[in-house]
Amino acid sequence: MNDIILQTNQLSKKYGERWAVKNLNLEIHRGDVFGFLGPNGAGKSTTIRMILSLIKPTTGDTNIFQHSLQSHRSLALQKVGGIVEKPDFYLYLSAQRNLEIVGALNGGASKQRIDEVLHLVGLSERARDRVKTFSHGMKQRLGIAQALLSDPELIILDEPTNGLDPQGMKEIRDLILHLANDRHKTIILSSHLLSEVQLVANRMAIINNGELIVQGEVKSLLEQGERYVLMEAQPLAKAKSILSKKKKLIKSYTEENGILNLNMNFDDVPKIVSALVRGGVSIKSVMPRHSLEDYFLAITENAGGKES
Repeated sequence: MNDIILQTNQLSKKYGERWAVKNLNLEIHRGDVFGFLGPNGAGKSTTIRMILSLIKPTTGDTNIFQHSLQSHRSLALQKVGGIVEKPDFYLYLSAQRNLEIVGALNGGASKQRIDEVLHLVGLSERARDRVKTFSHGMKQRLGIAQALLSDPELIILDEPTNGLDPQGMKEIRDLILHLANDRHKTIILSSHLLSEVQLVANRMAIINNGELIVQGEVKSLLEQGERYVLMEAQPLAKAKSILSKKKKLIKSYTEENGILNLNMNFDDVPKIVSALVRGGVSIKSVMPRHSLEDYFLAITENAGGKES
């Protein structure tokens, strides 16, 4: 069985003279929770729309479950469900009725299946309530229920936690983990909330200005190259003086509430600690940060990208 269930091949989209997406090669493996990241305007939603066949690529193709989207669209999308940005509903109808309408558009969905997906997203008790009475988080979960109606193997979620409060984000996060771990779904998750992605994704890709910057396992990528190291050292003034002379080892550093935040290669930490101790500085703690946000900012800055 081929482990790669979705693969984009030189996928590109051009609007006028601007490439929104250019020569994008993604690989989604069976069982992935795949974080799809990039600054605003990087091309994430455009890519997702091409994958879902909502817009046509300028060049390139996408293979889903070994079927070309260009030549075998129905077969390629047969096991795919997704929501793009904010899901839409008939606000004056109930959650149940909205799912009945969506199901009818796709060949029909049984009452049992509708009840099952409403239970799955935690909306069983509100099934007969009008959607206009739902919170933003409930509407997001109902959107995921729509995507789950056909029991897809691959689920694509574009910004599912956008605008949610912490409780709403936790509910979506728990649902994604349940779908991946207990229901064995493969999930592509596009999001600006990097801390949320880090909690659920095992693999990821970062794009900027429509081009792929990096792709791979989250854990491996975060362990590469520069990291941020939190250090508590006293006396602070003497520590700063020594660090200012170690520019070859430290890219930059900041200080907040007596804690130093060093941007550096983690392999050089022993050298820095040794230099500080020799200079009469007492080291109370050293803690590496494995933050996806730090990695994302470093990788997009190195690529010369800016948010738009």
